[in-house]
Amino acid sequence: MGVGETRRRFDPEFRAGAVRIVRETGKSIAQVARDLGINAGTLANWVQMDRLAREQDTGSDGDLAESEREELARLRRQKAEWAKERAELEMERDVLKRSVVLWVKEATGR
Repeated sequence: MGVGETRRRFDPEFRAGAVRIVRETGKSIAQVARDLGINAGTLANWVQMDRLAREQDTGSDGDLAESEREELARLRRQKAEWAKERAELEMERDVLKRSVVLWVKEATGR
């Protein structure tokens, strides 16, 4: 944390509500965090803690419920999409960098 920053405290109802939005709407953690004005990493931690707590409550021995299997499949698809988008963005960034270098060389006559 930077100078002058204070850790925001969130009450349990807010945390539970934020986690429910992620679980029940299918929106990404990043989107929900943006909507609520909180850090995505913080929300990801809450979601993870909630998931672990619910696994303990159900006494899960590795058998995923149908809804959990669907969620896992959805998350894996989302991760693959993000990886593809990231690769495309990195290529675009590299092309832009090269363009800027060429432009600067032309502009300075080097």
